[in-house]
Amino acid sequence: MADVSPTGTTTSGGIVELRVHGVSGSGADQVLNRPYVHQVAGDRSGGFYRPRPGYPDSTGTGGVTLEAYRWSDLPSGTAVRTLSLVFLLPFMLCNVALWMHPAIHGWKNVVVALCRVLALTLTMLYVLSIVGVAVDLIAWRCMGTPACMGGRSWLSWLSGRPIGLRLGVLALVPVAAIGLVWWLSTRLSHSFDAFRTREPAASKHRLSAVGQWDGAPLVGRLRSVHVAAAFATLDGSLLAARSSQHRSPTMVVLLAATGGLLLTCLVLVAAVRSIDRTDPTPGMDAFFRGLRTIACGVTILVIVHVVISPAPWSESRALPGYGAIVAWLFVSQTVLVVILAALVIWRRGGRHPDGGGRPAPLRALGAPVLVTIAAGLAVAFSAELVYRTADVLDRDGTTADGLVTSPPLAYKWAIFGFFLAVLSALLAAGVVTLLTRGRRWRAARAIVAADFPHAPPEAAERLRQVEQAVARARFTERLEPLTVVYAGLAALGLATSALGLFHILPGDVLQQYVGLPENFVNFFIGTGSYVIAALLLGLVIGGLFAYRTVGFRRYVGVLWDLGTFWPRAAHPFAPPCYAERAVPELAKRISYLVEQGHGVLLTGHSHGSVLLAATVLQLPARITDRCALLTHGSPLRRLYARLFPASVNVSALEEIGERVGWRWVNLWRDTDPIGGWIFAPHRDGDNETPAGPAAAVDRRLTDPLDVVPPPSDSVPPPIMAHWPSESQEAFAEAARDLIARLRAGRPGTG
Repeated sequence: MADVSPTGTTTSGGIVELRVHGVSGSGADQVLNRPYVHQVAGDRSGGFYRPRPGYPDSTGTGGVTLEAYRWSDLPSGTAVRTLSLVFLLPFMLCNVALWMHPAIHGWKNVVVALCRVLALTLTMLYVLSIVGVAVDLIAWRCMGTPACMGGRSWLSWLSGRPIGLRLGVLALVPVAAIGLVWWLSTRLSHSFDAFRTREPAASKHRLSAVGQWDGAPLVGRLRSVHVAAAFATLDGSLLAARSSQHRSPTMVVLLAATGGLLLTCLVLVAAVRSIDRTDPTPGMDAFFRGLRTIACGVTILVIVHVVISPAPWSESRALPGYGAIVAWLFVSQTVLVVILAALVIWRRGGRHPDGGGRPAPLRALGAPVLVTIAAGLAVAFSAELVYRTADVLDRDGTTADGLVTSPPLAYKWAIFGFFLAVLSALLAAGVVTLLTRGRRWRAARAIVAADFPHAPPEAAERLRQVEQAVARARFTERLEPLTVVYAGLAALGLATSALGLFHILPGDVLQQYVGLPENFVNFFIGTGSYVIAALLLGLVIGGLFAYRTVGFRRYVGVLWDLGTFWPRAAHPFAPPCYAERAVPELAKRISYLVEQGHGVLLTGHSHGSVLLAATVLQLPARITDRCALLTHGSPLRRLYARLFPASVNVSALEEIGERVGWRWVNLWRDTDPIGGWIFAPHRDGDNETPAGPAAAVDRRLTDPLDVVPPPSDSVPPPIMAHWPSESQEAFAEAARDLIARLRAGRPGTG
């Protein structure tokens, strides 16, 4: 929609309050708190709205013009897209992990290279899981067994055919799976292409790269490498099976070509400086596309060779070499995770990663922790796919333990390790909850007693509810050690998959060394398989509810929007970065309003404050000199500075304050589990005492406003927690303060 000129309510030199919502997916009328709105710029996915002129109360605090930017459809989109992104969750987590490393001077490229190699192994695992279902279980095992073929007319058309033909035909299934993620990764980014910018970055901080950096060349190169590696993984699986009984000059050439492709892919993703180049390099891009084309050609030759090769095939129970390839991939992932964790622990130091001075022994471990969780989920999903298919095919067996279609041992160990890690993490969470409950409740009681010192006796139950809200909100700080514990357990479970190389069964090991009966262990593995299936089903249902239900999206949206906020720099099949559109669109709109002679009050709730922070870091001084910033429920310091210390830290936050002339107010509540302070926490035991203008940024809000009903009501005011603050008087007061500073052209004061 084309931009329309301001209405009569806006004059040159006036103030525009531009509101950016959080992850709730609220409509523009809810963000503006006005029932009648109209769109003035943008489209359905991301647009700018204003109250319709002529209706009562169409202006904001102090008569300013209200405007809202609605971006909630950018990261979600259609239900089909949402479901497809749910199944690509491990790719997204691996991509986010790359942005979570601490500021490691001189070792950044090594960390990036390790994250990208791990991302490449996830693509290979994706292909191997499809190969395990289509080629190993169906083409090799089931079609070679009359008992498995009985009553399955959908497979009978290949019954009795040569093994090579069966393998060649069913190899088209992983080819189609590779084509699907290839197509999705290309299609999902088209909607953001028009918003890329190549203007020089206005800030040195990495947060300014979001929406500024043109990641299309990098994503295109990574996509070519991953597609080539995916086809090479399929080729290697087929050639390993064929070479077990037959060797020929053609086989040697195909093996050499496949090995060369895989080695080239590993070298390319590890060559960070070359693959990250943003200057026009037609020759390099042509090389990457050529690598992908060669991989496609080699795959065609391998499938043809498997089909027409006259040599006999082995009579082995499983596809030769497949189980070993899977186990070695798990071993490689474990080694890479250990190296990444060791490097981060060695080089990060012991200080607080967001720029504070307190020791932080468990902080700044986000990169190895999240990449371990991503690998653990990918392994669990792949194992469940193969395991559940084997269970369906093996009608007479129990939980896929029959002799005909039992999955490779590496997958059994993976399910066992994943389930054990989940149970242990849940147990640790329960222990941490109990151990910290007393301290959290004591702090909550002190806060509530200070906020409501004269509460009457009849408000005891309401005071208890407020204390509970504060205590629960404080549990956010306890999630870091829990995720570290789970990641360690997941890595240990991933490492046990290597026992599949030695043909060691989980039941045999536990029965011999722990004393658990083998049948109990098999039941444990079967239960773990159902837990993974339930997790997958939950993700699908959650994706649908997050798309269709605004209330549900408020709880799961913060995690999803956090994951898709960062550009694709590790895995090309991850969901596209919606900030590639939102941040440039905001920057252009703010610049337009300032150039028209208006001052702009930027108000951002929750994740909207993160979008505004990235935008402010990109705007030139002539624009930010006419801007002020009001954030509420902001996760900038509480979550982002903890999780992304190299991108969001005290230095970056101070630069944001300086850019807007310290015309910045941040509202936060103790009941909020997501948002928090920016510079001054104002909590017992916190020693941070910011000086200068930064000390005046944070304003703590009492929540709720009271614990007894007002004279005009029969119930006490609600506990707002993470809900927006636009309807509260504290928000209007902060807005009036910033508007006055904008009109006077003066900065904030200490």
